[in-house]
Amino acid sequence: MRLRNIPGARETMVENEYVFTEPEGMAGKWHEVFGNEHPIRIEVGMGKGRFITDLAMANPEINYIGIEKYSSVLLRAVEKQNEIKLENLRFIRMDAESIIEVFGQGEVDRIYLNFSDPWPKDRHAKRRLTSRQFLERYDKILKKDGIIEFKTDNKPLFDFSLEETEESVFKIQAHTYDLHHDELMNEGNIMTEYEERFSSQGNPICKMILERR
Repeated sequence: MRLRNIPGARETMVENEYVFTEPEGMAGKWHEVFGNEHPIRIEVGMGKGRFITDLAMANPEINYIGIEKYSSVLLRAVEKQNEIKLENLRFIRMDAESIIEVFGQGEVDRIYLNFSDPWPKDRHAKRRLTSRQFLERYDKILKKDGIIEFKTDNKPLFDFSLEETEESVFKIQAHTYDLHHDELMNEGNIMTEYEERFSSQGNPICKMILERR
């Protein structure tokens, strides 16, 4: 997918009070940013931010951080946050590969991965956000009883993710190949922009929840 460059988006990120564009060195300091000891949950690859914004609005007792690499994609979420000014929502513009430089050991309560780039070529497998390399990174920042939630409409990526889990410190707590017809796993489900679009086209949504072994 070719991203549309929006003039001024990068400058907006740098100047905005809710966005961290140079987050390296922030590990262990996020409770100070929020001014409380509430749990911290992150979405890696948040896109336009509907999912994490809806979560933050519904759960004021939880702190949320959305991570997105591209300013032009992040811009819509930032504009929305400028309007509603949620105290429990922040954003980071960064490449997810640097995540262990940004969060401390056990600092994160939950990780959301939604409709991540499938990186279909085999040589790019380690770039997938559910690869064993990324699972190793999540292991360093996720607290002992923390969980990872992953949703996608891409079945090959989902199968890959299930296999990668077997090579990690995580195990599958639950999974489904058809979330919207799984009464138990779909309870309380908050849809992303992609999820709404893909499911309306008849595509089943896959979901898995991971916990440590």
